[in-house]
Amino acid sequence: MAHSRTETPPLSPGELLPLGRRFRIVLVLGLLTALGPLTIDMYLPSLPAITGDLQTTAAAVQLTLTGTLVGLAFGQLLVGPLSDAFGRRWPLLGGIAVHVLASVFCVIAPNVAVLGALRVLQGLGAAAAAVVAMAMVRDLFSDNAAARLFSRLMLVVGVAPILAPTIGGLVLNWTSWRGVFVVLTVVAVTIMGVSALTLPETLPVERRRSGGVLGTARDYGRLLTDRVYVGLILVAGLAMAALFAYVSGSSYVFQDEYGMTEQQFALIFAGGAVGLIGATQFNVRLLRRWKPQQIMTGALVAGLGFGLVLLVLAATGIGGLVGVLIPLWLVLAMVGLVMPNAPALALSRHGEAAGTAAALLGAVQNGVGALAAPLVGLFGVGSVAMAAVVFGSMVSALLVCFLVVRPHRLVTHESVKVVAVAH
Repeated sequence: MAHSRTETPPLSPGELLPLGRRFRIVLVLGLLTALGPLTIDMYLPSLPAITGDLQTTAAAVQLTLTGTLVGLAFGQLLVGPLSDAFGRRWPLLGGIAVHVLASVFCVIAPNVAVLGALRVLQGLGAAAAAVVAMAMVRDLFSDNAAARLFSRLMLVVGVAPILAPTIGGLVLNWTSWRGVFVVLTVVAVTIMGVSALTLPETLPVERRRSGGVLGTARDYGRLLTDRVYVGLILVAGLAMAALFAYVSGSSYVFQDEYGMTEQQFALIFAGGAVGLIGATQFNVRLLRRWKPQQIMTGALVAGLGFGLVLLVLAATGIGGLVGVLIPLWLVLAMVGLVMPNAPALALSRHGEAAGTAAALLGAVQNGVGALAAPLVGLFGVGSVAMAAVVFGSMVSALLVCFLVVRPHRLVTHESVKVVAVAH
């Protein structure tokens, strides 16, 4: 049975945040979580051009996307415990610095192998931004409040998938795909500067963990023995896999199969992002009436149905482009309802090690997403291949939800932590 509890974290020195400052912090947290999507999505219109320029295959170029996701996954496993031990700010700023250096070298990458290795480093750097942002949310909020904030952050994050391919397409109008990485360098430098000037330390010294390597191993071991937590991060990861099947396959489907230009593809991609963002914001209203686990379960059931329609229409060709776009956008909207709620439920179970818990969550999300990207390429990078991986991801997420998480048995806390920061 759900119950309420008010938690007051240790204050250092005990100063509540004014509303205006809280808004600025939330905005910068959104920019941090946008760094990963910008890194992934901005070069999507360039994939066919990279394939030709580096004289390689579509599958090989898609592996550069996989490399970014692998870097995001392993980077979060590293940065999460560091942020629990040393605070949030320095691991964050160091990670973004790695991203900046990798972006600079991507500009001069001579072949697809080097580009892929540098994309792994980009992912490692972006991981710091992603995991620290999530940990800061958990430092300040819990449960329904965290789910609402994740939804608001998704609004900021959602701007990235809309703008990134459009920016990438515009850059390609006056330079090559290498210019995209010049823009990414500038973006990362800007985010690093804003973060250094705006974000406070949200983890007081007395709450930091200092168990070293063994302590980190114990934390991960404890997390992995929590069946519900593991199930929830798998649900989040499989929802992310559906999203990345779309991300990795869409440029080939819409540009090669349907003959769109890079700019037309950017507009289509933006349409999907609008559906995703709209769902995350509608989630805030849904939370006034339903629990996060109820919304998550309903979205997975609906997403499975829309995914099946997408696969059938893609395989038969019924409806042409419209027959692919409508169910695809509806699946993305359902993913937009899963993504705020599954992480919020997972992180609410382990506030004592929020950085490590957020790291494992992010690693699973990006790791499973990394598997989805090359699967689309191996199946032929067409609409049927993309639809099959999207549908398979939704089936798997629903099975994990019912068999492992068992959402009808979950207990949530309605409380909101008092927002405070350490100085």
